[in-house]
Amino acid sequence: MLACFHDQWRRGLLPALGILALMPALAVGLAGISGHGHRWIDLLAQFTAPAALFALAVAIGLAVLRGFRMAVAALAVAALAGTSALEQARPADRPVPAVGSPTVRLYSANLWVGNADVAAIRDSLRAARPDLVILIEAADAPVAALDDLLPGHPHRVLTPRARWRDGGTRTVVASRWPLGRLQELSGLHAASVRAETPLGPIRLTAAHLTRPWPYQVQWEQIRQSGALARQLRAGDGPQIVAGDFNSVSTARIGDGFRADSGLIPAPAFPGTWPAQLPAPLGISIDHVWISPDLAVVERRLGRPTGSDHRPVVTVLTRAQP
Repeated sequence: MLACFHDQWRRGLLPALGILALMPALAVGLAGISGHGHRWIDLLAQFTAPAALFALAVAIGLAVLRGFRMAVAALAVAALAGTSALEQARPADRPVPAVGSPTVRLYSANLWVGNADVAAIRDSLRAARPDLVILIEAADAPVAALDDLLPGHPHRVLTPRARWRDGGTRTVVASRWPLGRLQELSGLHAASVRAETPLGPIRLTAAHLTRPWPYQVQWEQIRQSGALARQLRAGDGPQIVAGDFNSVSTARIGDGFRADSGLIPAPAFPGTWPAQLPAPLGISIDHVWISPDLAVVERRLGRPTGSDHRPVVTVLTRAQP
């Protein structure tokens, strides 16, 4: 009797359970490689990295239970979803750092408008030791404490305070070196400023795109990313764009922004949102984009700030000619 049940388990129940478990990851993987711009397919394509890890975990579980054929199928699903995830972690055509060039360290974070944990933000910034800082969704409490948060960054520019819920929010750009005049970009939650750095003058842009669903009309995120790309493409010289794009770099927003702006995404794994999950299970929606004359030396996540987003620490240098 026991042998019969064991045989039925291996031949019928285990494969059925494996197929059931893998269907969501398969759908995400297919969405990720499809390049299709429909909003529901695009929504699935945001989750390729966690889907790849989930399928890999299923493969290991099936192998332990001696369901070897299904384990191979699960590995295939993991590879399918991992195609987009790998592109997020190692973008194609990324510039090569120039040997001997100085570096600058950028700290960029969505602090979340409801976050008043000034101590956590201060500890995160001090641990990162940044040269340049871009903060979006900075609430009233951290803005009031900027002298404490950024004592080594005397050069700061802020957008006007915007009311949000029961408080306000602003974008902050800070630097160890002089900054020019802040320019708000037309029709966007985005602003640019010229920074003097050891790499020469760099145009820094802080950006925050809307969510794809359900908070805006269907095409609003596409409109915003296109408008941002057009306004940035006109700029001359090195550029860094950092902020919350509410999309991974390999879905429709990232693909369109890269094509229209001519900028290149920095590596974006592990994920930045939601901060409550382990980083490999999150999705990378907080990005740094650079012009081809710059290169990424290092990208890592910073310490928690009390936000639902993790901060990103990016070390940049000149690219090889």
